[in-house]
Order: sequence, then C-alpha cells, then structure tokens
Amino acid sequence: MARRRAALPWALPFDQMLGVWARMPVRIAGAATRAQMSKVSEAVSDAVDEHRRPPSGPGDWISGVAMAPSGLRRFQLYRPPGVAFHEKLPLMVMLHGCHQNAKAFAESTRMNALADRERFLVLYPEQDRRANSQGCWNWYETRSGLAQAEAQIVMAAVQQAILLYPVDRERVALAGLSAGASMAALLAMKYPDRFKAVAMHSGVPPGTASSTATALRAMRHGHRPAALPEGTDATRWPPLIVIHGDADRVVSSRNAASTAEFWAEASGARPAAPRRVQRGQRHAMTITDYKLGGRTRASLCEVGSLGHAWSGGSAKHPFSDARGPDASRLVWAFASRQFDTD
Repeated sequence: MARRRAALPWALPFDQMLGVWARMPVRIAGAATRAQMSKVSEAVSDAVDEHRRPPSGPGDWISGVAMAPSGLRRFQLYRPPGVAFHEKLPLMVMLHGCHQNAKAFAESTRMNALADRERFLVLYPEQDRRANSQGCWNWYETRSGLAQAEAQIVMAAVQQAILLYPVDRERVALAGLSAGASMAALLAMKYPDRFKAVAMHSGVPPGTASSTATALRAMRHGHRPAALPEGTDATRWPPLIVIHGDADRVVSSRNAASTAEFWAEASGARPAAPRRVQRGQRHAMTITDYKLGGRTRASLCEVGSLGHAWSGGSAKHPFSDARGPDASRLVWAFASRQFDTD
C-alpha cells in the first residue's frame, strides 16, 4: 500500500469535518428511524474512509488544496519512493474525466506505477462537485469565464507542487481524459510556457463550445475549433498527443482528427504518412505525426474498437479499457521526448 503522508495543514479541516459528520450519533426518536440512520451513517463513514485510503503503491499519496483568486480545489500528489533531497523530478499533471475523482483516475490509468518505474511525480487536481454535479471540468464555459477561472486554479495547484516538492519546473507535462482532456488543452493554450507537452485522451478541442448546449453538440458531432484570436502565437504551444477510440459513443472520434489538425496547422506543421501499430492482442492503433522542421508538433493516435475509456487502463474501473494500447506509456513516452529536445 502507498505510504500515506499527513495531509497538508489546510486540507485537514475538510477531512476531519467529513469524518466527524459521518460518525455523529443519531438523535432522532424511534428505534426504526435510528437503525436506518445508523446504516446511512455507516455507509457514509465507509465512503469517507475509502476516499481517504490511498491507491496501492510504495510511494506517498499527499493531500492538499490549491487556492487562487477564482476559488480553490483539492488535489492529490503522488511521490515515488526514495526521492533524494537534492533530486528534481519531472511532473505529470493528470486531469480526470466526469464521474471520476483523483483516486479513481490514478487507479484507472495506473500512472503511479509508471511513475515508480520512470521516477516522476504525478499531480491529480480534483473537481469540486459543487462546481459541477457530474465532476466534470467546465472547459466549455468560456463565455461566463468559468473555464478560465478553473484553469487558473489548476495552475495554482501546479505552482504549489513546484514550490513544495522536488519538481523540475522545466519538465512539466499534462494529460486529461474527456472533460479533463479539454481542460488540459485549454491550459496549454493559456499557459504555453509552463508545459513541455500536453495529452488529450477522448476530448473535445477548446474553442468549439462556449456553453453546455454547444459542448454537447461538439461532443456528439465533432466541431472544428474557431479561428484563433488575432495575435495568438501558436508556435509557443507545447507539442500535443491526441488519443481517441473509433468506437467512442460519448465524444465523437471526429474531434480527434480536428484537434490534431488544428494544433498542427496553427504552428505550420505538416502530416507524415500514417502508420499502423499493434502489439499482441491489444487494439490496433493508427498514428499520424505532424512535423515542423523535423520536430513533432502534434501526434494523432486513433485506437480501433476503443470506446470512451482510458486505453490500456485497469479493467476494474469504468471509463477504462485494459485491451487497448497503454495510453499512460504513450503519454509518458511522448512527454519524455519533449523533455529531451531542449
């Protein structure tokens, strides 16, 4: 099991409040009512304990809260074992999809196990259900400014991790699934100098929606992003890898090609010949790289027979398909190449 380090001081009151509330004695008259409420209290207590329990692994699962002028969000940070005081490790920022939290995303993607082998830190910002009842990042709410506000909070979490933990600020990448993928792309466009690589898995490109209704249309049908605002320097955007299943019934796979093409064209990159890759009995994938001056600016990975799920993830979790090629390895390999280019 992962060694659980004490939560950061400002995270403690929230956890303690949940624990106390879940264990409060029932004071409602009537034996039947007391028994029913006791069962509810036990169920809530079990849920709180499960939420607190770290994913399995030898490293540290550290709780914290990121604060920005626009609000705050909880996060979890995974630190592999044996990190020396003088070390500076890469950081992978992982943004979960709807109906997920930090722990579920970590277990589904198995990114922590990869972090143990490759020696990097993993940051899992967590959406607040009061901000979105489904746990989705509000990437599409650009007209109201909510999307930009949430991006600011995630950046506060990244900066906090850099300040408090042994992070090499020159080797930071981010990835996301579904709504998390769209938020990851928005972050990369808004803060291009802070990330060396970005990965979108089963997401919708930013600039295709500005409300819930337009987001749903983009998810179902696939839209090309709107023209860039005048003065945007897309050459500063970090390289992008897009992973998407051709059997996705939640987010149309047409979004994948339009995202990669949009990203590539904005920086002047051109597509190379697609190549088909299959390893063992895993789903086959078709990879198209978009290059500029010999360097990959975007990479499109279309996975056959994959639905709306993290490719190669844990079979025990929803939104995860163990039969697909290992997306966590693909993302890390892509990010590592960008780290090595400077």
